[in-house]
Amino acid sequence: MQFSIAHLGPAGTYAEAAATAYVRYLVETKGLKSSLYPYPSIAQTLWAVARGEVDLGVVPVENSIEGSVSMTLDTLWQIDTLQIQQALVLPISHALISLAKNPQEIEVVYSHPQALAQCQEWLNQNLPQVRQIATNSTTEALQHLDQETTAGAIASERAASLYQLPILAHPINDYPDNCTRFWVVSLQPSPGGNHTSLAFSVLENKPGILVKPLQVFAEQGINMSRIESRPTKRLLGDYLFFIDLEANTCDQSVKLALAELATYTKTLKIFGSYSIVNR
Repeated sequence: MQFSIAHLGPAGTYAEAAATAYVRYLVETKGLKSSLYPYPSIAQTLWAVARGEVDLGVVPVENSIEGSVSMTLDTLWQIDTLQIQQALVLPISHALISLAKNPQEIEVVYSHPQALAQCQEWLNQNLPQVRQIATNSTTEALQHLDQETTAGAIASERAASLYQLPILAHPINDYPDNCTRFWVVSLQPSPGGNHTSLAFSVLENKPGILVKPLQVFAEQGINMSRIESRPTKRLLGDYLFFIDLEANTCDQSVKLALAELATYTKTLKIFGSYSIVNR
């Protein structure tokens, strides 16, 4: 059996690197083969899975420097049918790529918003006057270099090698232990594991509305490794809440907690239980 896997493209993105790592994982653990299919955005990657165009999708969800990837969370909530199969953690090392002779000639830098944010201190210290322009992916940023000799792009060493472009500086991420967590999602039920992700909306916006929903996990002795809010995009001040648990939905304590949580929420979505692999 061969799986089709969607990821943010074009070739050379960190999402492709994560998808490639997952392909190796499938070969090593299950002897399964896979083919990769690039999509122009994270949202389109997820929708491709939801529509059945591909079997799996690999998307970034959280970076150790910049935090959560809002497009992934917002689209996952909107689609409502995808389940997390696996989480992958990859080290991320950024390079400044340009056809300019030296960094001082660069007037503008292109990259994905997450990459720009992860290199913000380096840019402020070394290229304080350059304009920073966001692109859909780090690899897409490289497309500007042929037309603009005073442009730079932030992408991976692998991307520079693939497109035969020179690296002026590496690494330029602000923290050396920079890493990103990716989710592998599909329409299939999640396989289970020691991590669970979910999201919910509350019944109304009033003081203390989160106390009881969060208390159910404390009462069952379940650790929350992440919690954050995202706007519903309907009303100002109206939020969704995303939570990661260090537990499996098959655990009796989790079943009890989720049953009680449902009584305190307007909408509750369980994205599945899964394991995390470091690659």
